[in-house]
Amino acid sequence: MEDVSDPPFRALCKEQGADVVYTEFISSEGLIRDAAKSTMKLDIYEKERPVGIQIFGANLDSMLKSVEIVEKSNPDIIDINFGCPVKKVVSKGAGAGILKDIDLMVSLTAAMVKRTHLPITVKTRLGWDHDSIKIVEVAERLQDVGCKAISIHGRTRAQMYKGEADWAPIAEVKNNPRMHIPVFGNGDVDSPEKAMEMRDKYGLDGAMIGRASIGNPWFFKQVKHFFKTKKHLSPITLAERVDAAKRHLQMAIAWKGERLGVFETRRHYTNYFRGIPHFKDYRMKMVTSDDADDVFAVFDEVLEIFSDYQFV
Repeated sequence: MEDVSDPPFRALCKEQGADVVYTEFISSEGLIRDAAKSTMKLDIYEKERPVGIQIFGANLDSMLKSVEIVEKSNPDIIDINFGCPVKKVVSKGAGAGILKDIDLMVSLTAAMVKRTHLPITVKTRLGWDHDSIKIVEVAERLQDVGCKAISIHGRTRAQMYKGEADWAPIAEVKNNPRMHIPVFGNGDVDSPEKAMEMRDKYGLDGAMIGRASIGNPWFFKQVKHFFKTKKHLSPITLAERVDAAKRHLQMAIAWKGERLGVFETRRHYTNYFRGIPHFKDYRMKMVTSDDADDVFAVFDEVLEIFSDYQFV
């Protein structure tokens, strides 16, 4: 969720029912070198709590030094990302790259648990590839060295985001009689029905939502409503979508300046307005303009032109 799960977006998700939010993942090497992009990601706000700061890396010294830096932001949780599959992270042995060296994965976690008073949690995948899936054993070892919760994406690193996520191995982790920490599922939870299936069929303690929330912070509210009533929430109106898009951009500009604020909110607009027919020209204006006033003007134009459109 790099360049997605920033304070403006987390604020919107929190308003719409997200129980816990996490920062974008932050490079431990960037933190210890005081890289501006990395240190900026440490910004968290009281209204977000409980909030976790997620870090990644493969070097023990760097990871321990980064813990000391992260503690100064006073998060509620420190999460270690052992699941990111992108090449630039994996090539350094970090993210899902560490799934090739489970002993290192466990020793890093153990050392970080000893270094901080904050709870350490882990985000990971089923394994490096289909032939190396040992997630039940891995989760148990992480728990035994002090990990307080684990979130598991139902794919291997080799799969990237292709195919369907397999939640059955995650359920095996949860059903292991030796496991007592919370086990969260991740991957392909893109509807309230799937969230309910993850809870009721697979018995997991919760779902970590990523891609389904991009441009759709209402997803959390929709899931909770479905859990409570077994019915879908009424569709989010165009006025609500425009208001959220405006607030998102306003907060992004206030936090990171106009240039980055405008640029990094673009990826949300397709989902904010998904389903509106003949929308291509307006979407192109939103994602190609570098001027915030122009983007706000497009929002107003959309609200006027498509005022009669009903989302389903």
